[in-house]
Amino acid sequence: MDLGIKGRRALVCAASKGLGYGCAEALAEAGVDLVINARGEAALESAAERLRAKGVRVTAVAADITTAEGQARVLAAAGDVDILVTNAGGPPPGIWSNWSRADFIDALDKSMLTPIALMQACLPGMMTRGWGRVVNITSRSVKAPIPQLGLSNTARTGLTGFVAGTSRQVAPSGVTINNLLPGAHATDRTLELDGAAAEARGVPREEVAAANAAAIPVGRYGTPQEFGAMCAFLCSVHAGFIVGQNILLDGGAVNATI
Repeated sequence: MDLGIKGRRALVCAASKGLGYGCAEALAEAGVDLVINARGEAALESAAERLRAKGVRVTAVAADITTAEGQARVLAAAGDVDILVTNAGGPPPGIWSNWSRADFIDALDKSMLTPIALMQACLPGMMTRGWGRVVNITSRSVKAPIPQLGLSNTARTGLTGFVAGTSRQVAPSGVTINNLLPGAHATDRTLELDGAAAEARGVPREEVAAANAAAIPVGRYGTPQEFGAMCAFLCSVHAGFIVGQNILLDGGAVNATI
């Protein structure tokens, strides 16, 4: 399928690996020029080289997107973008009784206020030009809270509320905003969570991973490529009637009618 976005320009955050890279790769394959961001310069440059091999222009900006300075640098390099994919590493797992006010503020800053700031920066230009796509990578915990990820549950649900209202306000200008809710995918983040669970239970990480995969109806973790394909579709000309949705990509793990 021709996604109809060849020659468009996209900003993809946390794109050096994992789900962010999967999204950047799928957009590159659709002919989209990219501005990609991550904190680690070496990994980011390596990702940029792989993406350039697909025949698109790629600008790599190593910066912490969760800081005001990092946002300013990335947005200055990005300029006018047609597509924004927000993404950042999630807050660490833990237990409710150990989280302080500072922990919650940090989680809100990174997982709610950062994507909101990026949208506030990019949406006006998209609206003026009459076309734009925003995809926020959140979590399945928005639909089905994960007990040990209370910080993430809280912050990402706040972002979801912001998108619910904002997406309806910008839609008349040809701009759509949607959220992708990943379940367990074969990424470093999943390895980190599996490792934390294994340490808490005193068992090998592989045992935890196998049990988690078995609990998913498809019997495995997802891949960044599968995730990226859905992201690219939401950024395409075919997705203009999809507004303010929270789309699960979790292999059926969340058992819900709606």
